[in-house]
Amino acid sequence: MSLRTPAILAMAGALLATSTAIGADTPGRTPVLVIGHRGARAVRPENTPAAFAYALQAGVDAIELDLAVTRDDRLVVVHDPQVNGDLCLGPDGKRITERTAIRALTLAEVRRLDCGTLRNPRFPDQVPVPGQRIPTFEEVIALVRGATGPTAATVRLLVEMKTVPGRPDLGPPPDRLAELLVAAVRASGFADRITLQSFDHRVLTAVRALDPTIALSALVGENRLADPVAVAKAAGAGVLAPHHEWIDAIDVRALHAAGIRVLPWTANGAAAWDRLLDLGVDGIITDDPTGLIGHLRGKGLR
Repeated sequence: MSLRTPAILAMAGALLATSTAIGADTPGRTPVLVIGHRGARAVRPENTPAAFAYALQAGVDAIELDLAVTRDDRLVVVHDPQVNGDLCLGPDGKRITERTAIRALTLAEVRRLDCGTLRNPRFPDQVPVPGQRIPTFEEVIALVRGATGPTAATVRLLVEMKTVPGRPDLGPPPDRLAELLVAAVRASGFADRITLQSFDHRVLTAVRALDPTIALSALVGENRLADPVAVAKAAGAGVLAPHHEWIDAIDVRALHAAGIRVLPWTANGAAAWDRLLDLGVDGIITDDPTGLIGHLRGKGLR
């Protein structure tokens, strides 16, 4: 990553020396973090090794990914709690017609799915990569460790734990999720570069109780919050990750004053990026990290 001035370079170095986990640094500082949503969903099949490798070569500051839990309690990198037939083919190479829960499958069964052949219809520029399998969390850590991209030495992981409250068939309860997450983070050797996030703040609270050193991000939905600072603090999170359309300058100032960083999701395109830059957010989660990097460079911000 090239930065504009020695002063900014020195500042970035100081931040990284303190910690590279998102949420552990002082908020409101430049440069803005580029966070590849599900790797780089605009151009590669989401949450696959191909998407993560693309994002790493592009020079992202962080990779956002999602975790679900198999029947044999393995953390696997996939967004939907049920197998998505629009994105994955079955073991026989045919379209999937039943939305089987990831929690109902073993890791061996999950590995038989092909989640790289089908192009996501929402992203016409996405390039299929046939044969991509759903990776384990450990495999993604290994991929990041072996990366050679421009930010490989400092790239961070923003890890979302998927839950569906009221649907115990789709995942273990929050306390068990927290146990699995904490064990995985501790075993990764990457703890200072991992931030855990969830829309289900019960998971964050449970993680905090087990290991208060793990950085946390409170994901919030598409509705405005009366008090975003209170929401982040109640979850014990150093980051608030709101939908990019509802966050405003007043919210950002209040969060920064409370020592909370702001990482909106999922903003695509120049107009959305410019609005967030004007607000002073700390990072932008985007499906098109290459586009955002180019946009920032065009403005002299990278």
